Amino acid sequence: IGFGPNKFATEAFLDEIAARHGLDQLDLRLQLLKNTPRGQAVVRAVAEMSDYRRARPGRGMGFSFTDYSGTMVAAVAEVSIDKSRGKVSVHDFWLAIDPGIAVQPDNVIAQSESSIIYGLGLALTERISIKDGAVQQMNLLDYGVPRIFDVPELHIKLMATPNRPTGAGQMATPVVA
Repeated sequence: IGFGPNKFATEAFLDEIAARHGLDQLDLRLQLLKNTPRGQAVVRAVAEMSDYRRARPGRGMGFSFTDYSGTMVAAVAEVSIDKSRGKVSVHDFWLAIDPGIAVQPDNVIAQSESSIIYGLGLALTERISIKDGAVQQMNLLDYGVPRIFDVPELHIKLMATPNRPTGAGQMATPVVA
């Protein structure tokens, strides 16, 4: 699916625009969503959940939003980098999701958690290398899927609304990177 990589490019570009114009990335998204109340609601919710504007010495805060097939998703990640090893660590991950009517609320939350973990693997650890036309990874021992110690604290807020159900499948994956 191309949506994840495309969303990463879009969000990264919006961050560059915000930086170039001295705007806060979250405020820019709220401006762009002025005609999308559900989108604004998830952005405001995740900002509040994460205490987004609070300084965290030695850590950075990443923000992302997507409207994926009518499901509104906003996320914040608290991240640090061990510069000596080049290792990125995600300490906390907050997500607000509005999938319309949540037919199975517990499943929406569980699916969102697994989508985040899947996205972390795609962004940080999963690599396939090919040598002489052959894939080098043979099993989960040499393929870098996230392990339990790699998973940050996950904070999910389901914001079910009376809108038609729009899905919760892999809605969180595109906002992770």
